[in-house]
Amino acid sequence: MSIAEVSGKTLDELVSLKGRRAVVTGGGRGLGKAIALRLAEAGADVLIGDIDEDLAHEAAADVAQRYGVRAVGVAMDVADSASVAAAADRAVGELGGVEAWINNAGIFPSIPLLEMSDADWDKVFDVNARGVFIGAREAARRMSGAGTGGVIVNIVSTAGFRASAPGLAAYVGSKHAARGLTRELAVELAPLGIRVLGVAPSYVPTEGNLLMLRQALAAAGMPEGQEPPTALMGTGPVGRPGVPDDIARVVLFCASDLAAFMTGSTLLADGGDTA
Repeated sequence: MSIAEVSGKTLDELVSLKGRRAVVTGGGRGLGKAIALRLAEAGADVLIGDIDEDLAHEAAADVAQRYGVRAVGVAMDVADSASVAAAADRAVGELGGVEAWINNAGIFPSIPLLEMSDADWDKVFDVNARGVFIGAREAARRMSGAGTGGVIVNIVSTAGFRASAPGLAAYVGSKHAARGLTRELAVELAPLGIRVLGVAPSYVPTEGNLLMLRQALAAAGMPEGQEPPTALMGTGPVGRPGVPDDIARVVLFCASDLAAFMTGSTLLADGGDTA
């Protein structure tokens, strides 16, 4: 099955996701919710999975109310294959299928290497690398089973291109793994009509990211009560930190037919931070 040739489509048709169904992991807030909102605005029905089921339901209700699409919120632990498979089955059962799957869920605890336990390392890789593998596998099984093809977008990080900061060995390693998986899965899944792309943000302040950043800076000795210096992080040549919608727009591009001839690449969405 080859990827469709779409040069005869209008620009509106290329951007539109009307009639398609998308899954966003870690979609209850932050980047994930921004991504779900943009996909829904383009016309996609959306299943939002999150480790916090209440957040998933709240986000789905907001998406449905804003854009009039079908939106479902479910509890999902991306490191648990049964949990991911159950969410994928709900997307098929309640939305009718899956044509786009966004592996967004991730964590970045800061633990100095000499203090890092095997369990600490495994937890990061379970979410950031194993979660990408499981999500891609379950998405591809349903896309190929339905004969529809589709697209898988993995949220990587600039940490998938370079070292990041002390204490993030597991995070940097897991994001390099996610970037490598993106390239390998693109080759393996192309004959099934499935494209695989990565999007690599620099640091983007969100509710969840700020909490993890505070924890990371506390581990590095930041005085208690001092706010993280978010204005200094991820500004790059553009002169400002990213916001969730900066990343969501790039994901929408990847998921749409605008990117129909692209697979295997990881697009930097970093304000030039790695230039």
